[in-house]
Amino acid sequence: MAVGVAGVAAGALVLAACGSSDDGSSASDASSGSSGSSASSSSVTVVASTDVWGDVVEQVAGDLAGGTVKVTSIITDPDADPHSYEANTQNQLALSKADLVVENGGGYDDFVDTMLKTADNDDATVLDAVDISGHKAPAGGELNEHVWYDFPTVEKVADQVVDALSKADPADADTFQSNADTFTASLHKLEQTEAKIKKAHHGEGAAITEPVPLYMLEACGLVDKTPGDFSEAIEEGTDVSVGVLKQTLDLFSEHKVKLLAYNEQTSGAETEQVLKAAKAADIPVVPVTETLPDGEDYLTWMQDNVSAIQSALG
Repeated sequence: MAVGVAGVAAGALVLAACGSSDDGSSASDASSGSSGSSASSSSVTVVASTDVWGDVVEQVAGDLAGGTVKVTSIITDPDADPHSYEANTQNQLALSKADLVVENGGGYDDFVDTMLKTADNDDATVLDAVDISGHKAPAGGELNEHVWYDFPTVEKVADQVVDALSKADPADADTFQSNADTFTASLHKLEQTEAKIKKAHHGEGAAITEPVPLYMLEACGLVDKTPGDFSEAIEEGTDVSVGVLKQTLDLFSEHKVKLLAYNEQTSGAETEQVLKAAKAADIPVVPVTETLPDGEDYLTWMQDNVSAIQSALG
């Protein structure tokens, strides 16, 4: 799902997203953490659209994060739907002072580009994860922009973060590279686990409520059996037809799938029915999120996700 700009009101940019819930919650703004206004002339100020990419930067920065490297993540609330985010002037101020901006791209966080156009900061290096990934929309389909569930993409982004931080702070270039090497080694271990799952479960079916974890499920050899019209409707926040909903529910009653990957940060009547059907059929449910769970970093979060898939498949 994409986060789009809805308008400008009371000095703040208001952002809305298709498929957002009406719980009124919004993610923490860029005033949390260091925004660069207090950064020294030798520090590197980084703004990430979400705490996922902010944590990747912190993994590369290592002990320098919070010191020489000041990282601000705009969307951070683990309990909120990130697609119903209200960006404000503090976010714009942070972006105007950033040396490095890391955005997801692919339409997911368009508010970053919108604010950058008026931030008067032509010197910032901007990394777009979707562009870096090389992923393209399939013929007749839509791009899955949730590329942080794709470990090769995350490695590519980390490499470019190394380059950007090293350019801004050459004295610590070796440290950035060493930290990235350690981070990448952990990513490779996760990929090895995915390969192990694929070897044991290649071709088995999986169901989703949204395409959030699809890159990971595919790396594990699983095949998405969900009707495309269902997951697309949930992602776009549109109604699901009775026929499509029945096709989806039948996946569980007829045991055509081995697990349900359920986005915990967005829910509605249709997804609740799907969740209920999975539980009634004793189909394991793997909860997924789009931002970091409270108290976890990227690697522990992804290890939990891979382990949950492995456990669900048995």
